[in-house]
Amino acid sequence: MTVPLILGFALIAQAAALSVSELLTNPDRFDGQPVTISGTMTNPRESVSRRGTRSYTFDFADGNQTILVRSFGKPPCRSGAGTVEGTFEKAKQGGHFSNVVTARSVTCLSVQRC
Repeated sequence: MTVPLILGFALIAQAAALSVSELLTNPDRFDGQPVTISGTMTNPRESVSRRGTRSYTFDFADGNQTILVRSFGKPPCRSGAGTVEGTFEKAKQGGHFSNVVTARSVTCLSVQRC
């Protein structure tokens, strides 16, 4: 019974949300890794690729720093406090995006619905 308890605590510890500043302070550590970040969503934008794929981006900030979030599903809100679960990619030389989180899910805490 000890092993399941240890695994349970490891999963809880891993699920703790990072601030945007914590993420951006050590981008090498989180590059390519799943992350959960907490902050405030602003400036939502919608775009359609040449192939017709719809995507959404928005700024996500913690009061000190801001990161771009990209989502292929429409976020459930336009602005407000929330959390984003996704994969972090640090800035690449010559890449289209700088530091970005590709969202798997967006949870809105205080919302302005779309």
